[in-house]
Amino acid sequence: MLDSQASEVLLQAGEELFEQGDEGDALYAIVSGTVEFSTLSSAGRKLSLDIMRPGAVFGEIALFDPGPRTATATALEPSRLRRLRSGDVLTKLQHHPALAGDLLRLAGQRMRWMNTQYSEQVFLPMPVRLARKLLYLTTEGGDGRLSLSQSELAEFVGATREAVSKTLSQWKRGDVIDISRGGLTIRDRAALRLLADPDLG
Repeated sequence: MLDSQASEVLLQAGEELFEQGDEGDALYAIVSGTVEFSTLSSAGRKLSLDIMRPGAVFGEIALFDPGPRTATATALEPSRLRRLRSGDVLTKLQHHPALAGDLLRLAGQRMRWMNTQYSEQVFLPMPVRLARKLLYLTTEGGDGRLSLSQSELAEFVGATREAVSKTLSQWKRGDVIDISRGGLTIRDRAALRLLADPDLG
């Protein structure tokens, strides 16, 4: 379906694909690059929700419930995406009903993920949220490198940069992470898992 009906979208680093509040009318798949999703609080403070990489699909909720986008999508690096208009997808579903089940599962997974994020934001201490976010944003078996500033990490966990910096410095002293210019590297993933889920200890 992507090959036959999708159009290509090219984004430069820092370019927005859509803004929170824009009308949602398409489904997207990331071919290359990285896209960040963020929202603004009522006070105008940015909260980063997620970072998606090649293979990710997003925008599926607009297929079933057209309305304003609930987040802003911004390319963090030069990115190439494929876009499917809602009308084309709905036409395709008439001929291939099995696709509806796949899209509904995708929408359900996204809703569960968002509920988890909101629950963590409300009920978990900031260091636990930060540890979980670091694990989520780095791949198991990778080099553990994360190229996000401390200010950007603060946006992900709904905290101040100073609070995040203090926590990261403590973890560096414990050899859990290394801090470098423009990012950090996880040195002890097992220790970080314990920080992300203190009950395991």
